[in-house]
Amino acid sequence: MQPPLMSWLTRLGFLAPAAAGSDECALLARLAAGDADALAQLYRRESGSVYRYALALAGDEAAALDAVQEAFAQLLRGPQGYQAGRGSLGAYLAGMARHQLLSQWRDQRRHVPLDDTLDSEPAPASDERLAQAQREDGLWAAIRRLSWPQREAITLVDLQERSYEEAAAIAGTSVDVLRTRLHRARQRLADLLDAGERP
Repeated sequence: MQPPLMSWLTRLGFLAPAAAGSDECALLARLAAGDADALAQLYRRESGSVYRYALALAGDEAAALDAVQEAFAQLLRGPQGYQAGRGSLGAYLAGMARHQLLSQWRDQRRHVPLDDTLDSEPAPASDERLAQAQREDGLWAAIRRLSWPQREAITLVDLQERSYEEAAAIAGTSVDVLRTRLHRARQRLADLLDAGERP
């Protein structure tokens, strides 16, 4: 019997996006004034969640890294484009990364699947760790089988634990549409996991 879907998602180690610090506006003002250290601090604070989001959507490390780099390059070129009243800085950066991924995807006219191979042989593992790794591999394989909108919805809400409003803003859709996508994504993912399907 497989563990419930939400416990599988929890075991992946995704964390909720860090709350914006009270000095975020000050950092953005310093960035606008040309302070490179401000960009470094913002990058350390936000890049992890933006990268995990981009990787879950793209299924490709290089594409995810390119999207994160482009998001921060755009922030550097125009920090005044971020408006705090429209959502968190993390959501703003994730939205820019999403646009970069969609642009890459349109250019390639195909989705590049996640490479499941390892760079080196895994260290010997106990039966429990091996079984856990196989379950996680199965979960990632199932997530990659979801459509882009479903994968995006489940990544934003279940993996990154963003609010429906913030997730909808990043996805460029309404909360109602996001909820529908999320419901269908969870249902499809549960079916794939129950069937033990692989791509």
